[in-house]
Amino acid sequence: MKQMTDEFRFLQAISCLNTSLYRCVSPLASKLCNTAQEIRLRVNRPLTIVCTDATFYLTTQGRLVNTPLLETILCVKRSDIIDIFNNICNYSVYSHQSEIVNGFVTMSGGHRAGLSGTAVQSDGNIKNIRDISSINIRIAREYVGCAKMLDEKIGDIKNGGVLLCGAPCSGKTTVLRDYARLLSVEKSLNISLIDERGELASTSSGIFQNDIGFCDVYDGYKKSDAMLHAIRSMAPDVIVCDEIGSEDDVRSIEQAVNSGVIIIASVHASSVAELKRKHNIMKLFELSAFLKVVFLSGKNTPGEVTDIIDAGEVCVC
Repeated sequence: MKQMTDEFRFLQAISCLNTSLYRCVSPLASKLCNTAQEIRLRVNRPLTIVCTDATFYLTTQGRLVNTPLLETILCVKRSDIIDIFNNICNYSVYSHQSEIVNGFVTMSGGHRAGLSGTAVQSDGNIKNIRDISSINIRIAREYVGCAKMLDEKIGDIKNGGVLLCGAPCSGKTTVLRDYARLLSVEKSLNISLIDERGELASTSSGIFQNDIGFCDVYDGYKKSDAMLHAIRSMAPDVIVCDEIGSEDDVRSIEQAVNSGVIIIASVHASSVAELKRKHNIMKLFELSAFLKVVFLSGKNTPGEVTDIIDAGEVCVC
C-alpha cells in the first residue's frame, strides 16, 4: 500500500473548508504539513492553526502570525461554519447523526472534526447539536514503522495485554494503528481492529485508507458489539481498540480476556497518577487485562515512548 505524504494528508483534512477559506489555507500546505495538528474554527474568531511547536493565525493576506490582535486577522464567519459543517457531513447530516451526538464526525482519511454548539436534549440525553459554533479539525497521521521500537521493547505480546497512555495529540492512535499492522504482518497474529470512530483504518466504501496490514476491521461498531462478534467469528489472538474508559468497555474487555484474547488499547492519561484516577480502567488491572503500560511523551513529540512499566506498578498504592 502506498503511504500518503504529510502534505497530501494536510490537504485532505482541509478539503472540508469552504472555497474562500480553502484558498487561504491550502497555499500553506508545504510549510505546515509536518507540524500542523489542528485547525480550529470559531464563529467571529480568528482561524487558528495549532502546530506541535507553535500556534498560528492567518491574516487576510494569507500570512501566518503568532498573535490574533491584528486588524488584518482572518476571522471565521457564521456562514463559513455552516458551509464547512455541511461539507464535513457530505450534505447528509442525518446519516452522521450518531457521530454528531457524540461531538465529532470522522472524515475520509481518518481526520476528525470536533463540534460544539447548542445541545438538543430529550429525557436528559443529547439527541442533536444545533447552531454549531466551533469546529476543530484534527489532522490524522500515518507513520508506518513507528511502533517497531515499541514492539521490540514489549517482546512477545502473548505474555499479556498492553495499555497505551498519553495526553490528547500525543500520537496514541498513530502508534496503535502501526502496532496492529506490525503484529498482523510480521508476527502473523490474528488481529481484530475495533475502529469505532473510523480513525484507525479510515475505511471509505469498504477500502482501508490507512495501512493496517492483515487486520480484520470492525468499522463503526460499538466496542462491545465488535468484541462479541470478533470472539464469536474471527478467533482473534489480539483485539486492538482506541480510547477505552466506559463501564461498557470494561465489561467487553473482561469477556475478551476470559476468552483468552490479548487486549491492546489506548486511554487518555499522561501519568500514572492520572491513570489511577480512572476507576473503570483500574478495574481492568484487577482483571489482569494488561501486562505492560506504555506512556507517550506529549503533543510536542507525538508517538515518542517515554516509559514502559509493568502493570503491577500502577496498582501499587
